[in-house]
Amino acid sequence: MEKLNVLVVDDEPGICSGINRILSKFSVGFPFMDENIGFDVEETFSGEEAIKILDNKVPDIILLDNKLPGMLGIEVLEYINKKRFETIVLMITSYASLELAVKATNQGAHDFIPKPFTPQELRSAIESVTKHIFLKRMTRKLNKEGKQIRFQFLSVLSHELKTPLNAIEGYLRIMQERQAGNDLEGYNKIIERSLLRVKGMRSLIMDLLDLTKIESGKKRREVAPVNIAEIAKISVDTMGPISIQKDVKIYLKTPAEVIFEADQEEFEIIFNNLLSNAIKYNIEGGRVDCIIDDQADKLIITIKDTGIGMDEDEMPRLFDEFVRIKNEQTKNISGSGLGLSIVKKLIRLYKGDITVESKPGEGSTFRLKFPR
Repeated sequence: MEKLNVLVVDDEPGICSGINRILSKFSVGFPFMDENIGFDVEETFSGEEAIKILDNKVPDIILLDNKLPGMLGIEVLEYINKKRFETIVLMITSYASLELAVKATNQGAHDFIPKPFTPQELRSAIESVTKHIFLKRMTRKLNKEGKQIRFQFLSVLSHELKTPLNAIEGYLRIMQERQAGNDLEGYNKIIERSLLRVKGMRSLIMDLLDLTKIESGKKRREVAPVNIAEIAKISVDTMGPISIQKDVKIYLKTPAEVIFEADQEEFEIIFNNLLSNAIKYNIEGGRVDCIIDDQADKLIITIKDTGIGMDEDEMPRLFDEFVRIKNEQTKNISGSGLGLSIVKKLIRLYKGDITVESKPGEGSTFRLKFPR
């Protein structure tokens, strides 16, 4: 049986031994698993000791108490986020509060479990995290092996993600218990966070459906001469409300007519994804330039923004599935991590290519080239 490493960081020995006892006899199963997944549990009683363990070996899951002697749990979470350790953190604390819940999720905590919790609540949270890890690993494996079950996997995943995120359930529990009092305004932040999660979930489902159609070959393509300039104008209009909210201006430079053999819906998806990203990752008062260069032997589309940009080490994985650039500037930007992957797959259908140039604080430029 495969086992995930779980690190429990709590200064209460009873909590640690209880978690160890519950998880030692617990396993999680999921479609396409050859066998269930179990858990190996390690315990430590301080944030400082947790840091030492993390620097040596990063566990798959961390159950992190906030009220610790010395270094607080939220400080450990900030360290994990700063180091970009690939682990999933569940915050556990008897000092549950709206402020801490919002701060923990802002810092990358997957879920929030207030003490005292029942064995079933713990199992439910661990099951959710385990499925998340399994799906992420399966995606990577499929990327390497290219198995035909990819379509089945994405279909299962899209249905799985239709249920509300565990984080929303945690937020609703805080509201149900009136932890911020009876004044509705006290819950504005938590409502806003919940709506962002729902928006992100809806976006992910739509992206998954697009990706599923492309991967399975079941998307009906209608390739015909279309005016790329007109499609770009439609996308710019579609992005209008988002650009106004962000105070970002979009400038389209194109000949009046650019005829190209293509599926109109596919090019709408390409423009919508690239323009949406250029707006979301821009600065307030920034600009986006969409330039179409119609040449005799090729079509070149350039999307340039004045946004936050990226480091060189962040760009190689940019077009992988479920990849989002995570840092202090992007932590509040929602997205599925599938948009650019879909764009690249669509471009390949036309034997095209996409490149990106970017500098932190200066913006990014995406350049698409399609042979005629």
